[in-house]
Amino acid sequence: MAEQQQNSQLNIEISEETAEGTYANLAIITHSHAEFVIDFVNVMPGTPKSKVKSRIIFTPMHAKRFMKALEENIDRYEQLNGKIQDLEQVEFPLNFGGPTAQA
Repeated sequence: MAEQQQNSQLNIEISEETAEGTYANLAIITHSHAEFVIDFVNVMPGTPKSKVKSRIIFTPMHAKRFMKALEENIDRYEQLNGKIQDLEQVEFPLNFGGPTAQA
């Protein structure tokens, strides 16, 4: 049994560049009948244009598995660190501290 478990282990490598990570504070999610596409964006104050930093494409089944895994990890985080406030509960200026837009 132990030998069978050892053979089924997945060996995953990560490059140094990928291990550094990329910050994103916005996710744009779109889907078709065959896939979910999540674009991760870093929106900065006073910057009129932002670029997609990373795009992840999931099958619908993997998107649902990802959602469940994220929910489980958020639950564990909140058990250790307290409830995460929803954006609706946090008041922040829509200009992110940058110049105020005028109409």
